Amino acid sequence: MSIEDRIEATAKNIEGKVQEVVGDLTGNLQEQAEGKSKQVEASLKHTKENIKDELKKRLDS
Repeated sequence: MSIEDRIEATAKNIEGKVQEVVGDLTGNLQEQAEGKSKQVEASLKHTKENIKDELKKRLDS
């Protein structure tokens, strides 16, 4: 996984956590849901990139 992809996914995760907390504080269910969605998206991106890294490592062996 490139460092840029890791940074992007981490930033998306942080953004989602902040958005979820803001939704919690304001009682805005849509903000909460959007924040959780961004966190899931970031997690999926990390998983996809980790799988690609593992496949590359095994193919290089």
